[in-house]
Amino acid sequence: MKFALQSLLNSCIRQGSLALELPNGERLEAGDGTGLPLTIMFADRRAGRELFLNPELAFGELYTDGRLRVSGGSIYDVLELLGHNLDALSPPQLGRVRHALRTAFDGWRQRNSERLARHNVHHHYDIDDRIYSLFLDSDRQYSCGYFESQKETLEEAQLAKKRHIAAKLLVPDGASVLDIGSGWGGLALYLSDVCGAEVTGLTLSPEQLKVSERRASERKLGDHVHFHLQDYRALDRSFDRVVSVGMFEHVGARDYDTFFGVVRRSLKDDGIALLHSIGRLDGKSPTNPWFEKYIFPGSHVPSLAEVLPSIEKSGLIVTDIEILRLHYADTLAAWRTRFLSHRAEAEAVLDDRFCRMWEFYLASAEAGFRYGGLMVFQIQLARKLDTVPRTRNYIGAEETRLRQIEQAKAAYPVAAE
Repeated sequence: MKFALQSLLNSCIRQGSLALELPNGERLEAGDGTGLPLTIMFADRRAGRELFLNPELAFGELYTDGRLRVSGGSIYDVLELLGHNLDALSPPQLGRVRHALRTAFDGWRQRNSERLARHNVHHHYDIDDRIYSLFLDSDRQYSCGYFESQKETLEEAQLAKKRHIAAKLLVPDGASVLDIGSGWGGLALYLSDVCGAEVTGLTLSPEQLKVSERRASERKLGDHVHFHLQDYRALDRSFDRVVSVGMFEHVGARDYDTFFGVVRRSLKDDGIALLHSIGRLDGKSPTNPWFEKYIFPGSHVPSLAEVLPSIEKSGLIVTDIEILRLHYADTLAAWRTRFLSHRAEAEAVLDDRFCRMWEFYLASAEAGFRYGGLMVFQIQLARKLDTVPRTRNYIGAEETRLRQIEQAKAAYPVAAE
C-alpha cells in the first residue's frame, strides 16, 4: 500500500509540497518543494487503503471522521494545492474506470419524485437553523453573490445579486412573481419591497417556510408576499415573472423537461423568467460522491448542453445567458471565513464532526469554483421574441434605478466606492 499511495501522490502533485504521514511514522512526499509544507496524517492503516481505492469519496469522509488531519496549513490549502495541479493531474486507471461507471450510472437515476425531493431538501436545509446564521449574510442568501468589485462585502455582493436578477426580470409595479425555491425569502422580499411585486414563494423546507413567513410579517409585507410548502410541479397559476435561484441543481437531469414545462405553463405570454444555477464549464459529469452522500443528495450540476435541449423542447426562448466566473468562489471564501470564526458556536449547536464536515464542504466547493470547472449561469427566458429589449443596456439602467430605490428606503447596505 505504501507504493500505491506514493504513486497516487506523485500523480496528483507536481508543483508545491505535500507529504503523507503514515500511522507507523513513515513519510511519503511529492512536489517540487515550493509553497506551504503541507502534511496529511492518517490515524489508522485502513485510511490509506480507503483513500487509494476511492479518493473522491474517502478524502472527505476521512477528514469528516477525524481520521485524516492536516498540518502546515488548512484543508483548503490542500484542496487548493490539488487544484493548482489539475492541469498535470494523471489519475490512476482505476479512477478513470470508476468515473466512467459513475457517469453511466448517473443517467439511470430514478426520477426526482415529490417525495424524494422533500427528503433531499430535509437532509440539508432542516438542520438546526442556527448554523446558517453563523456564516450567511443577514438576508440569508444561500447562493452565489455578485461581486461588482473586489472591495465589496458579502452583504453588498448578495444585495447586488438580487438587484442584478431583478434588473433582468424588468419587474413592473404590481407584477405577479413566482419564486421557485424561495429559501429563507430574501429575494421574494426584495422583489416586493423594492420592485412593488406580488410574490409567491415555493419551498420544500418547513424550517425555511417558518423563517420566510416571520420575515414577511416583520417587514409588513405579508399581504404582498406569500410562501407555500409546495412542489413546483403542483402549480396551476400563471405569473408575469418566474424566477428560480439555487434550486435547479436539485431538480435532477431526468426532470429537466418537466421543470421547463412548468416554467412555460406558469409564465404569461408577455412574461420573463430567469434561472440562476450552478453549472459546469467542462461538460457533463456526475456529482462528486462525497457531496452526493453528505451534503446534497439527489443533486446534479449540469453543463449548458444538458439544459438547453429541455428549454428548446418546452417552447421557451432563450433571450440571454450570462456566465458568472469566480463569484461563487469568493462567496464561499466569505462563508468559510465566517463559519470558521464561529466554529465554537457551531460545535456547541451540533458537534465537532459536523464542523469538520461543513468545513470540508465549504472548502472543497470553493476549490471547485476556482479550479474545478464550476460556474454559475443565469438564463433569461421568454415566450415571445420581443419581450425584452434588443440590447443588454437596459440591465445597467435598471440596476441604477433599483439602487436609487434601495437608497431611498435606507434599509440596504451601500456599496463601497
